[in-house]
Amino acid sequence: MKRTACLIFNPVAGQGNPEQELAQIQALLGDKFELDTQLTTPELDADEIARQALRQGVDALFVSGGDGTVSAAASAVMRTEIPLGVIARGTANAFANALGIPTTIEAACETILKDQTKTIDVALCNGLPMVLLAGIGFEAETVQKANREVKNRWGILAYVIAGLRQLRELEQFEAEIEADDKIISVTASALTVANAAPPTSILAQGPAGLDVSDGLLDLTIVAPANRTSAIAATYHLLQSALSGAPTDRNDIGYLRSQRFKINTNPPQKVVLDGEMIGKTPIEVECISEGLTVFAPDPDAEIPTEKLEGLPDLVIEPKDSVDG
Repeated sequence: MKRTACLIFNPVAGQGNPEQELAQIQALLGDKFELDTQLTTPELDADEIARQALRQGVDALFVSGGDGTVSAAASAVMRTEIPLGVIARGTANAFANALGIPTTIEAACETILKDQTKTIDVALCNGLPMVLLAGIGFEAETVQKANREVKNRWGILAYVIAGLRQLRELEQFEAEIEADDKIISVTASALTVANAAPPTSILAQGPAGLDVSDGLLDLTIVAPANRTSAIAATYHLLQSALSGAPTDRNDIGYLRSQRFKINTNPPQKVVLDGEMIGKTPIEVECISEGLTVFAPDPDAEIPTEKLEGLPDLVIEPKDSVDG
């Protein structure tokens, strides 16, 4: 007997052909799951669809779209035992990348079909679900500048382009940050509270090596004195992300806490999991082991070779070449 699952599909996510992508997902998962496919609309978001599916008693929830769609669907299954399957089709796909979930449709569906799950932390930011991060200041302004038209044309490069534009208008603000055991005041240009973040989420990489199962949130404080320092700090954070080593620049700080309260002067824009939610102040609290997701086994063997699909590919045994 097939298991029941709701597939939430965002037809405007990504740059592919949504009809073909939906048909592919249904074909790959349909043999094992009885799928109830629901499309998001401006009037019906993933959160509402997911909650209705849970009321109907589904065995699993699948979501295909960008990080905003994933976050909305995740809010419905937080603190439940219903597993969430992610088939990423967005611009950044930060959630999938942070958890090592493949970002091609075929591989993502294969991860679900293997039925391997892990339990990870999530968070609430001003009462809203947060699976990735909340960005204050520079990052929020950058995300707002990367509009849909630019993302459709340039993909993830849209954020790079928007970030370069935002550097021209780099502004500092005063911040008061209350953690579990201390209150600090600082002048900064960007604050990022992260639950999970891939290396491409550069402004979250102060501590590097974010752990999605430690019951803590990671705050990165970026406080460059000028545009030149901002470029240097950003490059340094990228190096931290790639190397896995925490930052050691004087204008970058980081700390961990189960919850943060942040106020700024003047109020700053806030982006939550890729979506603008307003301005500071914010309060973010980690919910330990609050979400179950389909994800690859971290101990599984990593492929060392992939040649299929290359144009005009010819493979010959070495003995025949030597002979």
